[in-house]
Amino acid sequence: MSEIRVSRATLLSGKISVPGDKSISHRAAMLAALADGPCEITGFLPSEDCLSTLRAMEALGARVEYLDADSEIPDDDDFLPTQIRIHGTGMELSAPETAIDCGNSGTTMRLLSGILAAQPFTSVLTGDASLSVRPMGRVIEPLEKMGASIEASPEGTPPLTIRGNPDIESISYPLPVASAQVKSAVLLAGLFAEGTTTVIEPSTTRDHTERMLDLFRVKTEREAGAISIQGKQILRAQSVFVPGDISSAAFWLVAAAAQSGSKLTVHGVGLNPTRNGILKVLAMMGCDLTETIQSLDHGEPFGDIAIKGCALQGVEIGGDMIANVIDELPVLAVAGALAQGTTVIRDAAELRVKETDRIAAVAGNLRAFGVDVKEAPDGMTIHGGSRLKGATVESFGDHRIAMAFAIAGLHADGETVIKNSECVATSYPNFEMQLKKFQSHHIHDYQGLAE
Repeated sequence: MSEIRVSRATLLSGKISVPGDKSISHRAAMLAALADGPCEITGFLPSEDCLSTLRAMEALGARVEYLDADSEIPDDDDFLPTQIRIHGTGMELSAPETAIDCGNSGTTMRLLSGILAAQPFTSVLTGDASLSVRPMGRVIEPLEKMGASIEASPEGTPPLTIRGNPDIESISYPLPVASAQVKSAVLLAGLFAEGTTTVIEPSTTRDHTERMLDLFRVKTEREAGAISIQGKQILRAQSVFVPGDISSAAFWLVAAAAQSGSKLTVHGVGLNPTRNGILKVLAMMGCDLTETIQSLDHGEPFGDIAIKGCALQGVEIGGDMIANVIDELPVLAVAGALAQGTTVIRDAAELRVKETDRIAAVAGNLRAFGVDVKEAPDGMTIHGGSRLKGATVESFGDHRIAMAFAIAGLHADGETVIKNSECVATSYPNFEMQLKKFQSHHIHDYQGLAE
């Protein structure tokens, strides 16, 4: 079992890049595997989660070349591919020889379920211990309405046995809860259906799937909170550029924001408006930040974020804001602990069913740092302003918990130890390397995996 050790940092300043966007990498790999020819993906995130998606698409008949390796199939455990070529199957996937292991990746399992629901074969999706207790009922329900048969455990958790239906039917489906993953699964299944499939959202969720479909020349339509796709369209092979992940950048943005005098620029990061809630919350907390869009290539805006540290103020995060910051809430809770006044997080019950119960995990770890925090069924109330004390805390096998409390350690007296930190590799393979750059005060123009 690995651990991360962190000590208080002094001035945090400079310019860094972060690895490629996790959500976009997943979708690029899946759609490229369905396309009508070879697709090159640059900036692919070589995290364990995204590699699970890549291996899944290989198991379904796509061929993958690793363009930054000396050989076609790298055998070096330390190799991290960021430039790949996927030879698409033209929507003609092959039945997998064995169960597909999704690892820790809920995105892989849920989105792939939508694709497999429309195939003329049976598939089995498995995962690790953490993924195996995560609920899948929200994605099973609409796919069964479309005509697939999906068997889960009695608790509605993996493994999933998906008996696909090549005559899957289009539907109009109102999401009970805002979920980009469920929306995406239904739209991907709708690719194979006759007629128009529509998903109705209670509030706007990240739109990477729609943007990626548009890039592959698949037309989608959005009107009054509804997203529609016409089935039987052909995905045209494309080159895809994956910008830096704003959810990864969030850790460094909070680290710098909470320290007066810090000046940090994150270069080449995705600035999709359905993902930039972290910037809005930090601005609400009093931060001086700017975002500069460099390009809109490949359907995704990306550019630089510059932030100056300040005395943060507590805020309330809830309502329609939640879907836009759901992944960043653990580190925003740390920001709340470092802010003056009270920060309230509400309407975030979904955190209970992530890689771990993130509400309980965050609240418990904050208390270990000496923070006054009250847990609620759908969030927490954090009374900030107290000086943090270094602590030994658990990651609970959750990458975002591990990284959020590493950032807390940069602002705490004494040493902080994050136990069982190997989970960080699921989304951010070189996080600890960049963390050491912050602690050694040598981050000026540091180049991460994104470049």
